[in-house]
Amino acid sequence: MSNQSRPRILIIYTGGTIGMIENPVTRSLQPFDFTHLIDNVPKIRKLDYDIENIQFNPPIDSSDMSPQHWVDIARHIEANYDRFDGFVVLHGTDTMAYTASALSFMLENLHKPVIITGSQLPIGEVRTDGEENLITALQIAAATDMMGEPMVREVAILFENYLWRGNRSTKMSADNFNAFKSNNYPSLAKIGLGIHFNEEALWRVQAKRPLKVQYELDTAVMFLDLNPGITEAVLRHQLSTPGIKGIVLKTFGAGNAPTYAWFTEAVKEAVERDIVILNVTQCVNGGVHAKMYMSGNQLASTGVVSGHDITSEAAITKMMYLFGLGLSTAEVRRYLECSLCGEVSL
Repeated sequence: MSNQSRPRILIIYTGGTIGMIENPVTRSLQPFDFTHLIDNVPKIRKLDYDIENIQFNPPIDSSDMSPQHWVDIARHIEANYDRFDGFVVLHGTDTMAYTASALSFMLENLHKPVIITGSQLPIGEVRTDGEENLITALQIAAATDMMGEPMVREVAILFENYLWRGNRSTKMSADNFNAFKSNNYPSLAKIGLGIHFNEEALWRVQAKRPLKVQYELDTAVMFLDLNPGITEAVLRHQLSTPGIKGIVLKTFGAGNAPTYAWFTEAVKEAVERDIVILNVTQCVNGGVHAKMYMSGNQLASTGVVSGHDITSEAAITKMMYLFGLGLSTAEVRRYLECSLCGEVSL
């Protein structure tokens, strides 16, 4: 915490439903100025926090979120890191898990809370989840432990009743207020009448080091989703995408793929061309267990890396981060097998 008695929180407003208003002509939702957001939540003044804000101009729909926007968010956090006790990022829900995952890798040695939240309904609506999400996110960003240190020292997503680790989260519903879930890692906090932190689940590092931000992200990566009936021509075409360095291969079940000779050969040839292929399950629960079935074991024998229980969002952003560091293919493969900031269980 800072020396001041009142918590200092910076809100970074990127856009999203939480800051939308209905266009009276088209009836579609469009962003409005951030100052109206505070006007719609007068309860914020009761928190007795020092709150400042930065807003994207113009605010963006989260479907337009890009690595450059992640860089912009990270720059704002780095520039204001010493002035504030915590950060709240307001963001659209569609790509929120990607942003949370990317920031978790980019913000190395993070020792303060970066709480990402948004809403399913605009904050100006009579019935909205935006007001509670914003207030709770601010309270979590200001929370400290018995030693006066930040309770949360990582990038996390706050939505409705739960606080989730950002790089473990996935958007699970387009309709429910509890839109996010971490299927392979417990919640960091449960929100009811109070905020109950699961301290054993919170990220902790051995030593406190200065914040270091990695701004270079390499987007020469892609998803390749398997489906029954995928043909050799389609597979080879995707594996031969020009300029591609890394592929997140979304497989069946516990990391299984077709055992046809042409499939195995095509994947093996891609690996031999120095393309990093990471095996991630299409299932929302569980992870890759490469040696459980012959099909998964055969895939592993080609040089495909196991993603264990990592989410698709964390897998693709971790690849961008590692390639952005300028690492060799061998080094990228090695770090994909490691947990850098709690994104995977090993």
